[in-house]
Amino acid sequence: MIGQSCFHCGLTIPENKIIHFDQKDFCCKGCKTVYEIFSLHNLTSYYDFEKSPGASAQDIQGKYDFLDNESIISKLLEFQEGNKAIVSLNIPNVHCSSCIWILENLNKIETGISTSEVNFHEKKVRITFDSNIISLKDVVYLLGSIGYEPYISLENYETGKTNVDRSLTYKLGVAFFCFGNIMLLSFPEYFEIREFWLDNYKPFFRFLIFILALPSFLYSASGYYISAYHSIKTRMLNIDIPIALGIIVMFIRSTYDMLMDNGPGFFDSLASLVFFMLLGKMFQTKTYSFLSFERDFKSYFPIAVTRINSDSSEESVPVYDIEKGNRLLIRNQELIPVDGVLISEKVEIDYSFVTGEAVPITKKSGDKVFAGGKQIGKVIEMEVLHSVSQSYLTQLWSNEIFQKKVFQKHKTITDAISRYFTPILLLIAFAGFGYWIFVEANTAFTVFTAVLIVACPCALALTAPFTFGNVLRIMGKQKMYLKNALVIEQLAKVDTIVFDKTGTITTNKKSNIIYQGNPLSDENNIVIKNVLRASNHPLSRMLYDFLPEIKKIRIDDFQEITGKGIQGSFDNKAVQIGSATFVTAPDLETVETEKTALHIKIDGTYYGRFIFENQYRKGLEKLFVDLSQNYQIKVLSGDNDGERPNLETILPKNTQLIFNQKPEQKLNYIKQLQEKGLNVMMVGDGLNDAGALAQSNIGISISENVNVFSPACDAILDASEFSRLDYFLKLSQKSIRIIKMSFMLSLLYNVVGLGFAITGNLLPLVAAIIMPLSTITIVSFVTLMSNFYANQK
Repeated sequence: MIGQSCFHCGLTIPENKIIHFDQKDFCCKGCKTVYEIFSLHNLTSYYDFEKSPGASAQDIQGKYDFLDNESIISKLLEFQEGNKAIVSLNIPNVHCSSCIWILENLNKIETGISTSEVNFHEKKVRITFDSNIISLKDVVYLLGSIGYEPYISLENYETGKTNVDRSLTYKLGVAFFCFGNIMLLSFPEYFEIREFWLDNYKPFFRFLIFILALPSFLYSASGYYISAYHSIKTRMLNIDIPIALGIIVMFIRSTYDMLMDNGPGFFDSLASLVFFMLLGKMFQTKTYSFLSFERDFKSYFPIAVTRINSDSSEESVPVYDIEKGNRLLIRNQELIPVDGVLISEKVEIDYSFVTGEAVPITKKSGDKVFAGGKQIGKVIEMEVLHSVSQSYLTQLWSNEIFQKKVFQKHKTITDAISRYFTPILLLIAFAGFGYWIFVEANTAFTVFTAVLIVACPCALALTAPFTFGNVLRIMGKQKMYLKNALVIEQLAKVDTIVFDKTGTITTNKKSNIIYQGNPLSDENNIVIKNVLRASNHPLSRMLYDFLPEIKKIRIDDFQEITGKGIQGSFDNKAVQIGSATFVTAPDLETVETEKTALHIKIDGTYYGRFIFENQYRKGLEKLFVDLSQNYQIKVLSGDNDGERPNLETILPKNTQLIFNQKPEQKLNYIKQLQEKGLNVMMVGDGLNDAGALAQSNIGISISENVNVFSPACDAILDASEFSRLDYFLKLSQKSIRIIKMSFMLSLLYNVVGLGFAITGNLLPLVAAIIMPLSTITIVSFVTLMSNFYANQK
């Protein structure tokens, strides 16, 4: 006797084994326990997203006792600093929106877990937890108790091996074998050859074809049946339902024809259908993998780091050139790009880039420091333990903590089309079958199968991700590094651009520097340069490079006051370097209206100022003229307005110039523009502009061989490509145009294909070949068009 379906996992329950609880039916104590856990923590919304979305909890007590071993734990953890730990775990049972929802709400079940983020594509969850409250083993048991037992293979962590899923390759191979042999055996039937041996052994050959069709039908096509079953169970109809239905109908009809001796059936069409669909799926999978590889390893954002060579010279090198054993110099506010051992005495590190919590952690000489931390205070030295993991830093940059809440328009369109596509398609198929069954039975089955197979929303669903993915790759190769594909959509909406001045429209590398004031002794120059050595502000870097090479000394009490200046001491001699207000310069009103300058105060005595004759970036004038035709242009600066006359001669007349802006004032200015309904893009150096970059709709950080950028920025533009900013904005707009053209092309394909199928003019075999070709056509079109637009200057 068959009973109800389990409220939690959806399995059918025998009448005599139903467990009643809270007016609901469960198949086992495990499902009941999971439901009780969710109810206890007010997480029953889990069941609102999908019907019966869960998996039954298994008894795993004792299975993970090896997680009491500290050496094993250290290999599994991505990050561990004090009581804060981060681990990424494979969760094979993740399959729907309910799974994502519950796994990202683990903190409501266990207070020791602060955040959890799901990577649905890789079936992974990244969990940040307090190791003083909950151990890694308890985290694993918690996941097991709610039906999401993680897969942990110690061999993978020891050897670095990863399990590669080759099931699609095996299925494709079996389908090709069956397809080839069935076609070979079917040739006599095609040409109706009359020959004694063929006529006498026709039943045998047909039976052999039937046997060869079974592996293709039962094994190669199994993924479609499983997907269709889960789709029906959750009442979320997907495209695999009509495909599975078409295959099953074709197999049943062919078996009936063979047994009744009505003909050879459609086993050849079935085998070819499965083969070509799997071929299309393989193409799609390979293309996604290629785009993912390009994202993680080739389109890698530029972080440079200062390496100390064996002769004590300092050299700025790309971060991916760093090797184990190298000695690095990390300045104030610089990102630590690799795991290493601290050599300097004491330092404070901000791990908010990793954990999202801006609580500095104190480290001392000999301690291990992790990649992703930001050094706060005086300059430090460290020795590299591991070379940089580019994909790890890219993952940090894409951390959900720093994501801006933007509306993904094209994903919504795709989801809506996919949602209604399948029921409409089934309606057309049954309507066509109902009409033709009274006209010609064979044609009715042909129409029914062809309609189910030829229509494909895959081409519609692929337009946005493939367009954005390809443009993301193209921009990366041209040194415009985007956080994710959503940034392209936001770039296309920008109508107002706000530029920072120092280090953004001016270059750090070229500047005429003049000193005015009392002479500086060699001792004073040594102290000044060593205080500057710890700072990453563009003016500090320019002045540091300008001053002559001197011996290195240790600076005490270093501090950098954002928007004002830096200070430190040596041998009880205090040094202040910064704005006129910061050092309380004499003739304050006069010097505040002069050009950009750094003022020097040593041991309470004002010495003078270094005046910077700003060198503007190459192509700046043309860039602003081009941008002013389509955008509102604003320039913000923390400096005085001494540069106003110079800028007014360079920039278009409608450019708004605003000076003496502190970081918080820049942020508020962006907010005021947004309140007027403007889509604002902020372009800054990533240091003093961090707040404004985070507030803006799109934040772009300019990188000039400096290891500083804000995790809140959405893109990093190499300084050498600054003059091409207008080109990147136009390319993002053209990518939206490509998506719209792709939508029209794929809709046209479906209308034409269904038109031929419903009138009985399309064989299932031809439909099976056309279906993957539509996917290939869309991907080819998107690739060609995006490359075409990318080559337009």
